[in-house]
Amino acid sequence: MHSRQRFAAVAVALSTVLIAAGCASPAPEAATAEGITLEHAFGETVVPADASRVVTLGWGSTDAAIALGVVPVAIPFDSYAGDEEGVLPWVREAVDELGAELPTVLPDSPEEPPYDAIDAANPDVILAVYSGITQEQYDLLSEIAPVVAYSGKAWSTPWRDLITTVGTALGEDDKAAEVIAGIESEVAEAAAAHPEFAGKSIAAVWDVAGTFYVYKQADPRVEFLLDLGFVNAPAVNELANGDATFYYTLSYEQLDKLSSDVVLSYSDTQEGADAFLTAPQTSVIPAVGAGHVAQLVGTEYISAVSPPTALSISWGLEQLVDSLAAATAE
Repeated sequence: MHSRQRFAAVAVALSTVLIAAGCASPAPEAATAEGITLEHAFGETVVPADASRVVTLGWGSTDAAIALGVVPVAIPFDSYAGDEEGVLPWVREAVDELGAELPTVLPDSPEEPPYDAIDAANPDVILAVYSGITQEQYDLLSEIAPVVAYSGKAWSTPWRDLITTVGTALGEDDKAAEVIAGIESEVAEAAAAHPEFAGKSIAAVWDVAGTFYVYKQADPRVEFLLDLGFVNAPAVNELANGDATFYYTLSYEQLDKLSSDVVLSYSDTQEGADAFLTAPQTSVIPAVGAGHVAQLVGTEYISAVSPPTALSISWGLEQLVDSLAAATAE
């Protein structure tokens, strides 16, 4: 899936409690001298005990590996929020802090993994824990190196599970737990600083290219909002139409039914953000009329929390919290 698609339908064209039942992280089955066996949507993968050359695909696995001190040999090109080389700002900063060389950036390949480039990287393991690879793609990638895929649904792995899975695959379980604890502490601190978030209902939405997306509780970006103290707006569930596990599209004629205390909208540009507040189709949303709209503007800030990762949460947290605080002010 192309990065732009991930954000709007997981993000534009078609990524706790709800997810725990169907989208838990790949579970370790057994550890041996040869490696560790991980279960996932396509079966089982044995990751060699000495795996050091890591290639990442999809979203977040790059960040998790780097947060654990393992810089991949090759990472995906991000055409949505990456720089001209396809590298996200928090990835570049983290690699610099480790004093390491920037990984090879794989060719931009929206429909299929760039198999030849991945093969050329000579990986010991391919991490695609939050991705949309298919069975066929998994089989082809497995001819190159062991592949750790997602459990349950594509593009839905919660950020905690992603970090845990990458930690297990790389033999860094304890360090993964420390990374998660550090992020949870930072998020809890932000929530404690804003008690006004507690119990407020929220709807995360994106009006883009004539299509209105609503994100369900099964989406990691919504899970993150709940960690800050918000609750998922009942209307989000009531209006759901079964489009996908983690989002659905809503007709403009139904937007007046999308009731919540706060709406969080995403916009690539300030022009788009301004249009959201004044456009006839969105002005009927109750929270918009009441002036309780939080907005994330700009591809980097949207990417940082859509969904959050081991590196991006800290990078984008302040921007998000400031916008939510303004939206909840009476």
